[in-house]
Amino acid sequence: MALGFYFTPAGFTPAKYDETLTRLEAAGAGAPPGRLSHVALESGGLIQVFDVWESQESFEAFGATLLPIMGDLGVDPGEPSVAPVHNTIQG
Repeated sequence: MALGFYFTPAGFTPAKYDETLTRLEAAGAGAPPGRLSHVALESGGLIQVFDVWESQESFEAFGATLLPIMGDLGVDPGEPSVAPVHNTIQG
């Protein structure tokens, strides 16, 4: 069952988000296995993220690469809201 993860990281500016993407690409994790979709939202000058993952395990495997990058940039991802995906509609 797919899971939705919603993050509102403290201090996650658009510039830090863009740098995170650059570093993930360099680490070979720009399109990680198990991630079904990724959306970055900007609100009040900060980035919030909503991802859909195939499983908790695939999300946690990605975290092993993501969390050190965010820590290096001084961003605390916080704890995500997590819920089972009931339905998705494209378009």
